[in-house]
Amino acid sequence: MDTQRLFESGKCRRFSAIARIATRKLVQLDAAHTLDFLRAPPGNRLEALRGDRRGQHSIRINDQFRLCFRWTDDGPEDVEIVDYH
Repeated sequence: MDTQRLFESGKCRRFSAIARIATRKLVQLDAAHTLDFLRAPPGNRLEALRGDRRGQHSIRINDQFRLCFRWTDDGPEDVEIVDYH
């Protein structure tokens, strides 16, 4: 999985253009104890998703990419970087 590879190594050809920012967001997500922790900085633009992604949340990496995940009692699960365009 490319998202996991990026988190573990900081490198992934597929996400090379956003690797630095995406890695920082993945570290924030991993460190979060609560969903509210992800509301800061405001640039994360944390939002609950709808439709076929109901039950998931996302934070913004840039205008094109989002970090999508499900929040559970144990923290984030099913984490993936998604191209929204």
